[in-house]
Amino acid sequence: MFEQGPSTTARALLAVILSIVLLGVDQRMNHLEGVRAALATVTSPLVYLASTPARIIDSVSETFSSRNQLEEQNRALKEENRKLRGRMLLFLAMEEENIRLRGQLGASLKLGDRVSLAEIASVDLDPYHQQVAINRGSMTGVFPGQAVVDANAVMGQVTHVSPFTATVLLITDSRHSLPVRVLRNGLRTIALGTGQIDRLELPYVLPNADIRVGDLLVTSGLGGHFPSDYPVAQVVAVSTSQSGLFGSIIAKPLANLDRAREVMLVWSMDAGMDPAQPEPEPDTAPVQAESPADTGES
Repeated sequence: MFEQGPSTTARALLAVILSIVLLGVDQRMNHLEGVRAALATVTSPLVYLASTPARIIDSVSETFSSRNQLEEQNRALKEENRKLRGRMLLFLAMEEENIRLRGQLGASLKLGDRVSLAEIASVDLDPYHQQVAINRGSMTGVFPGQAVVDANAVMGQVTHVSPFTATVLLITDSRHSLPVRVLRNGLRTIALGTGQIDRLELPYVLPNADIRVGDLLVTSGLGGHFPSDYPVAQVVAVSTSQSGLFGSIIAKPLANLDRAREVMLVWSMDAGMDPAQPEPEPDTAPVQAESPADTGES
């Protein structure tokens, strides 16, 4: 009833034999090269279409991987940039502090007295109390009445001392008075604080006194607290009093009273200026003026 044909095993064996024969013929004579080329041409679009999803997946994966890598590198560079900017600011602050300290050292070499650096711990600059606190006290030889200067001029004098801190009354405090003289002609007078950080008054100057705008005021050495010839202020205004007794003289302090971070405590070489005669600290040393023999001058 049913047509009988070769069995499945026979068919498979025939296919294997035929394949071996074709392989041998193609290997020996290359007769199937054209057939292979034609089949490759026909099947190449199918191969391309079949590989398209894999290529798309690889491209998308590479894109996301590159994007993630770029974002990670960007975050790392931003973090490194922030750190470098912070270090740069620190270096700038250190450079500024180094310049200030060099200025202090340069000033101390001109003083001819023993000096010691101190840092300002707190500031009180209201009109009624103009004073600062420093981080040196009696344990380091600081004493009441001691002169305090910065790299430019006189700042004030010590009024209260504790073992580790001291209070410095600024020359602009309304309670402070300082004997000064005009460097140009030696005229002596008193500079009084006004409660304003940029203003001193010289109320006891006769109208006919030889004092001009631009004159430099220095310490006179009278009073026993400040050594002589320290810069103090510069005259900025001169006017005649209506009463005719005294003129009105305004001077501007030369010290950076509202900006200084370091000050110098002065131990004068004059024994009369320092009754306690404290010993300088290891970081301080007497500054001796150069003699002509040392400089080679005659």
